[in-house]
Amino acid sequence: MNLASLTTFRVGGPVGTYVEAQSEDQLVDAVRAADSDGVPLLVVGGGSNLLVGDAGFDGVVVRDARQDVSLVNDGACGGVSITATAGTWWDALVAQAVESEWSGFEALSGIPGSVGATPVQNVGAYGAEVADLVASVRTWDREEGAHRTFPLVALGFGYRDSMLKRSMTEGPWGPTPRYVVLDVTFHTRMASLSAPVRYAQLATALDVELGARVPIARVREAVLALRASKGMVLDPADHDTWSAGSFFTNPIVPEQDVPEGAPRYPAAGDGLVKTSAAWLIEHAGFGKGFALAGAEPGAEAPASLSTKHTLALTNRGGATAEDVAALARAVRDGVRDAFGITLVPEPVTVGVEI
Repeated sequence: MNLASLTTFRVGGPVGTYVEAQSEDQLVDAVRAADSDGVPLLVVGGGSNLLVGDAGFDGVVVRDARQDVSLVNDGACGGVSITATAGTWWDALVAQAVESEWSGFEALSGIPGSVGATPVQNVGAYGAEVADLVASVRTWDREEGAHRTFPLVALGFGYRDSMLKRSMTEGPWGPTPRYVVLDVTFHTRMASLSAPVRYAQLATALDVELGARVPIARVREAVLALRASKGMVLDPADHDTWSAGSFFTNPIVPEQDVPEGAPRYPAAGDGLVKTSAAWLIEHAGFGKGFALAGAEPGAEAPASLSTKHTLALTNRGGATAEDVAALARAVRDGVRDAFGITLVPEPVTVGVEI
């Protein structure tokens, strides 16, 4: 078993031990055994936010194979609550939500990966974030050796960040957080109309004003079409989707550091704004399809920026993890040299340096 077969980048070397958990007990037992034995642990979901080195991972790799969604509260009292196991494919849950008229999920359509990863990264797109929906996250606490449930207020959500994500670096836990997500409970409302449209590009695609509410099925269709146009909907035949999606987060910097002409968006913190990583990459000279020199004449480079969207690094079919990492370093360093802003990678890296 190679990590390449478990990640959307399709790179990564061999696995020491692989466990595919079919139940919560199997998942917890595998995690507990690895920790007890002092063996490195990597819990994977859809592998869509992971770049693993070519040497692989000499430890235990656990994948949660559970695909269960249950309705906890049917909305009779003003809200609907849904619990999904960590292994559930995120977009399958979104599709079910749209069909069931559970409003609020629709703008997060097409995001690859599993439910368990979404609160760790606080995934978001088109003006929506998972933090808008999460009620609680139930976990296995590796330090305490016990189940632990965190309500929304304890999860410390930020831009592509959470307390769960920070626990990866706050202690000896390595590439897997201290708190392994077992299931996530979401709370929203029953409605045929979407949450207010907050993203200008989505509003344009829907031909509505910002703040409008439209049928949730229309929003899902529009988001899927937008993501597909950027190579952000997985397709085995399209190498632009052999990626981890957006590779760098949008920088949050002092307003005076934003280059002239670059987008500016509100951000938490006095004097701070968010700017566009894609804009910085393009204006630093890295266009769509950019690749490092060194490929054989007439041959396609093994790794390149997507031909559809400069924020995605892609495997053109024969890339190694080091090919991807070298491209990431070149783009990061080029943006820093041009604008003095250092881009931060979004994927979790294991055994590879960027």
